[in-house]
Amino acid sequence: MRLEAITWDRLGDRLAERLLDLEPTDGSAWTRVALDGAPAARPGDLAERVGEALRVRGRPSLVVGTEGFLRPASLRLEYGHHDAESYYNGWYDTAALWREVFDPLGPGGNGRVLPDLWDPVTDRATRSPYAQLPSGGALLLHGPFLLRHWFPLDLSVHLVLTPGALRRRTPGTEQWTLPAFERYDQETDPAGTADVLVRADDPRHPAWSG
Repeated sequence: MRLEAITWDRLGDRLAERLLDLEPTDGSAWTRVALDGAPAARPGDLAERVGEALRVRGRPSLVVGTEGFLRPASLRLEYGHHDAESYYNGWYDTAALWREVFDPLGPGGNGRVLPDLWDPVTDRATRSPYAQLPSGGALLLHGPFLLRHWFPLDLSVHLVLTPGALRRRTPGTEQWTLPAFERYDQETDPAGTADVLVRADDPRHPAWSG
């Protein structure tokens, strides 16, 4: 696939412009977007850029990170702190994402979204208030492994790193997670299935599929 060099600011603008004309295929009143990538690719930064670009264009959005939907430590660390299988299959509370984020933004939903559920530092519920996303707004969900759960997405963006870049940009204390991303690539092929591909090997000079 041919990729075009772009700046992060321009990328946020281009994605926002695409969302302005994007109609949900299932009749929902909200556009649901996934910005998928390993933490080293910083998909949350791009989500914030897109959200800001939408704001200046008069379109409401809500940025939600899957790190706010981690399962309690007693569940996600049942097999130890460095178990890649658990990280891949058991760290994120996908049922809660469906219940608290996607169901309210589906056809007939009320737009009332819980932006986060669990604080991994305190290992307690965040007790955050619900956020009301107005009709016509966009959900910008960011995190890893998003394209393997059949979420009802209107646009999927995958931030891809080569294996070497992923190793270099992943802190030493998190290197144990690398097999999970290798498995994700093999089982889901996010680079081949996402609507938009962003190459993020060089954090200063991204490229995208347009």
